Amino acid sequence: MDDDERARLRTIADYQFGAGAGRALFPDGETLDVWRSSTGRPQQVRTTDDERLVSYGTDGRFTLAMAGGTRLYEALGGPRVEVGDESVPFVREGKNAFAKFVVSADDAVRPGDEVLVTHDGSLLGVGRAELPADGMRDFETGMAVKVRDGAGVEG
Repeated sequence: MDDDERARLRTIADYQFGAGAGRALFPDGETLDVWRSSTGRPQQVRTTDDERLVSYGTDGRFTLAMAGGTRLYEALGGPRVEVGDESVPFVREGKNAFAKFVVSADDAVRPGDEVLVTHDGSLLGVGRAELPADGMRDFETGMAVKVRDGAGVEG
C-alpha cells in the first residue's frame, strides 16, 4: 500500500469512526496488503500475517473484522455497545446481541453503523447496529447488533 492509498483509507476511517481511527487501523510503518476486485477497487485490507482488518464495501464504508475492531477499541474505545453477562458467550461465538441484554451504547450509534460489542472492558465482537442507541437501551425485544465476528471462546 502506497502513502496516497494509506491516506485515502485513513480519511474514510476517520470519517466513519472518528478522528484517530485511520491511524489506528492503518499505522505508519506497517506493511498492509490490499486485496482488490478485478476492476482494481480495494475490497479488503489485511496484515502481512493474512489477518483481515476491514473490508471496503461498494457503498464506500468499512466493515470491521475482529482484528480491525481490536485496533479501534484499543485506540478509541468505540463506537461501543456494552452487553450484560448473559450475552458474553453468545457474542464471543459470533452470535447476535439483543436489545434486552444491552447495558449501554454510545449515543452516536445509528442503525447500519459498525460497532464494537464489549463487556467489562473486553472486546467480544464486531458487527452492524440494527437499532439506534436509544432503542438498544430501551427496547426489551429485537436485535441490537448483527455480530459479524466474535472474539472466540475465552480461555
